[in-house]
Order: sequence, then structure tokens, then C-alpha cells
Amino acid sequence: MSEQNSIPALEAEVVARRERLARTVDELVVTASPKAILQRQVDSAKARFADVAQTPEGELRVERLAAVVAVVAVVGGFVAWRAVRRR
Repeated sequence: MSEQNSIPALEAEVVARRERLARTVDELVVTASPKAILQRQVDSAKARFADVAQTPEGELRVERLAAVVAVVAVVGGFVAWRAVRRR
């Protein structure tokens, strides 16, 4: 391979690497943005809730939701009782 053929090839390779690096940096900027991170967390929370609260067929799991409501009611009642008792 002659020197003249290798210089343009090296220049083309440098340009291609620079473009790939620019695309990678752009992807990282989008991925690491607070808005994107928040959206991923919201999507993850929604998916976890759906797994817990729904059957694979999409029906609500009433017994699980009732248990959660009961626990929240008991904890809320206890907190309210302690607040009234402190007065």
C-alpha cells in the first residue's frame, strides 16, 4: 500500500471515528438527562405496580389492594392516635 493511499484512508477513519464518538456523546447526554432518568423511574414504578396489582390477564388483584389499604389505614390510624394523645 502506498503512502498516498493510506493517508486518505486514515483521514476517513478519523472522520468516521469522530462521528461515532459524537453520536455516542449525544446518546449519553440524552440518557443521563434528569428528565430521562425521571421518566425511566416512573416507568419502572408503574411496571412494578402493575405486576403487583394486576393479574397477567389485566384484572385487579383485589385481595392485594385490600391488604395495602388495610395496612395504610392501620398506620394512619396509629399516627393520628399518637398525634391526638400527645395533646
